[in-house]
Amino acid sequence: MILFDSVTKVYPGDKEPALDDVSLHIEPNEFVFLVGKSGAGKSTLMKMITKEEIPDSGKIIVGGIDLDYVKKRHIPGYRRRLGVVFQDFKLLPRRTVYENVAFALEIAGMSGREIRNTVPKVLELVDLLDQARKFPDQLSGGQMQRVAIARSVARQPKILIADEPTANLDKLTTAEIIDLLKKINDFGTTLLVTTHNENIVNNLQKRVVTMKGGKIVDDQKNGGIYKLDEAQAPQKPQRIIQTPGHALKQDIVARPIQITVAPTTKPAAPVAKPTAKPTAPASKASSKPKVSSTAKQKTKKTPKRRII
Repeated sequence: MILFDSVTKVYPGDKEPALDDVSLHIEPNEFVFLVGKSGAGKSTLMKMITKEEIPDSGKIIVGGIDLDYVKKRHIPGYRRRLGVVFQDFKLLPRRTVYENVAFALEIAGMSGREIRNTVPKVLELVDLLDQARKFPDQLSGGQMQRVAIARSVARQPKILIADEPTANLDKLTTAEIIDLLKKINDFGTTLLVTTHNENIVNNLQKRVVTMKGGKIVDDQKNGGIYKLDEAQAPQKPQRIIQTPGHALKQDIVARPIQITVAPTTKPAAPVAKPTAKPTAPASKASSKPKVSSTAKQKTKKTPKRRII
């Protein structure tokens, strides 16, 4: 459905490329989050799809159309095949909700009868049928974003691109817009959504493509989550716990554990402490003075002879 093959784009005056040899393949009916810090290349990639920018090298195919062969005069017709949702809504302030959606169909060349049949169905899809006669300045931010989505899907595009669709919305309204995008995806539309909202990405667990420095650095096909590069992840600050009447103590959880490795040489065995024993009484033999062997010989008695 969307194919980038080794696409590179360098803007004049920039030392680093906005897109650096990017290759990406999005299948039909996929729901893909495109995430990354500002300047990572997300907006440039989106502009390549809508043909607002032209790559310096590489190939882009969208919906089976090779964008190299789309001439300048054919770009408006090509863009009508896409649905694009902007974070600033881009509604016509002097037209009602109904007229904003109808205007998009008029540009696409639909007849009046087709428009009258299509607009109410689309407004019912986004839950705005009862707001059809109101002007944009009478709507909330979430309602204006719903009108923008209704206008984008009214032509039933196969691909819907949403650039930060929940950037200016509160938490509850954000959840409603994401539920609406999921419903549109269930109808068979391929979605590519850029966002900085970590909670949205982690809750949906769809495919997540992460960009950094003009490159795709991570592509989680299933169950993706929003994650930063570990090398640049912020360090968790140490928490300080203060107990009344006691000195400050550092939280053990936040403090790294240090391990001291014992030396390889085996320490000398400790010297056993001598145990005092009672002195044994001297034996009779030990009390006698020692006599040398020579003296023994001299003092040796001559045996007596028996007289028979």
